[in-house]
Amino acid sequence: MPRHKRVALDIRGLIDRVDIFRLSKGAKRDSAVERWLSDDPVELRSIAKEWFAHMRRCGDDVRELMHDGCPVACVEDAPFGYVNTFKSHINVGFFYGAMLDDPARLLEGSGKRMRHVKLQPDSDLDAQSLRNLIDAAYVDIQARLASERQ
Repeated sequence: MPRHKRVALDIRGLIDRVDIFRLSKGAKRDSAVERWLSDDPVELRSIAKEWFAHMRRCGDDVRELMHDGCPVACVEDAPFGYVNTFKSHINVGFFYGAMLDDPARLLEGSGKRMRHVKLQPDSDLDAQSLRNLIDAAYVDIQARLASERQ
């Protein structure tokens, strides 16, 4: 029996399409997020609070919630960033970080989509580049949501 070459069909751009990860029950301000940001270890949480505040300021459409034990920032129900603390460092993470332009090479991780920036107290940080990543993640999720509506 002759073998036929298989041809992938790109039905309206579905190949390589990334479905948007969704989280329900986000709020403009979530008291559980505020409690987490104010909890111990204070030194690490204060740094996390600073970067989560930048996520909150991205736009009036930002919502927040706790997911997997850490604060997450969303547009509608689509997350774009999070903060988390560990024993000696803080992660500022991005749900679609692998797709972000990172000229300062701050992003770490090898997952298919997620990346994070690891921060340690008293270490040098290119703060402007991290702010740029947060802003880019916010714009990226807005574009993903707009594209999905089309």
